[in-house]
Amino acid sequence: MPTSVQCSTLQHTAVHCNTLQRTATHCNALQHTATRCRTLQHTATHCNTLQDNATHYRILQRTARHCKTLQHTAAHCITLQHTATHCNTLQHTVTNCNTLQHIETNYNTLQHTATHCNTLQHTATHHNTLQHTTTHYNTLQHTTSHCNTLQHTATHYNTLQQHTATHCNLRLPTIARYCCGKCSPSRALAPACDMGS
Repeated sequence: MPTSVQCSTLQHTAVHCNTLQRTATHCNALQHTATRCRTLQHTATHCNTLQDNATHYRILQRTARHCKTLQHTAAHCITLQHTATHCNTLQHTVTNCNTLQHIETNYNTLQHTATHCNTLQHTATHHNTLQHTTTHYNTLQHTTSHCNTLQHTATHYNTLQQHTATHCNLRLPTIARYCCGKCSPSRALAPACDMGS
């Protein structure tokens, strides 16, 4: 083989080798790029996972805040419920107190009425006693007046009787003697005429 041909062949081979070397270099670069791309893809996947985790964490964090708010609201609701129960108890106590106060007022009114009724009853009894005493006194006064009238009548009768008897005893013999001498003695004066003769 001539030297020129051999040299051309070697030159061609060298060009081809350079091409292959560049291709290899390019392939290495592409391989490195592919490796880096896979790394970046893995990183992107991991980043997406982290992003998803971050999103989930933010959701969990918001949920936790909401849960704390709900927990605080529940505690406040329990406090309000306890306060409402205590308020209902106090309201029931106030109602019972008002009922007892009303009963006590009614009792005091009834007691006052009973006392007033007893006073009136005592007054009525005393009034009836006084009325009975007054009636008895009026009866006694009437009896006393009647007795005084009878006593006065009896005294008057005794006075008349004594006066008449005295007058008759003094006057009857004189009249009898006069009648017996002057006229016929009447039947009423006959004893006197007998006594006078």
